Amino acid sequence: MAVIELTKANFKDTIEQNSFVIVDFWAPWCEPCVNFTPTFAAAAEANPDVVFGMVNTEIDGEIAEYFNVDKIPGIMVVRDQASILAQVGELGAPALAEIINWARQYDMKAVHQYYADQDKETDKPAKK
Repeated sequence: MAVIELTKANFKDTIEQNSFVIVDFWAPWCEPCVNFTPTFAAAAEANPDVVFGMVNTEIDGEIAEYFNVDKIPGIMVVRDQASILAQVGELGAPALAEIINWARQYDMKAVHQYYADQDKETDKPAKK
């Protein structure tokens, strides 16, 4: 699968409509970011079941700001609409492969339970 450009227009839908997304925060002036792009693209090709998207922080800085991304390059791994990992700094192909494998095996039960508990809390009547 090809890497997609994530923008304000499609970021939310991409996260909501896909169970496994890896986001690369980058900028064109960032040499380590640009150097990482082929590694990221190769991982996307090798993992067609995962959505790989890139956020250009120069164009869509609001997305980076929302997730408190203040250093690039950086990736964020999202499973079932929950960010389960944020990694800042240069990554090589072996490290990215390890992160993908770790994320595949990550037990989402605790995350799902947390959100279920939050939903219960919002459904409770207000205390008097």
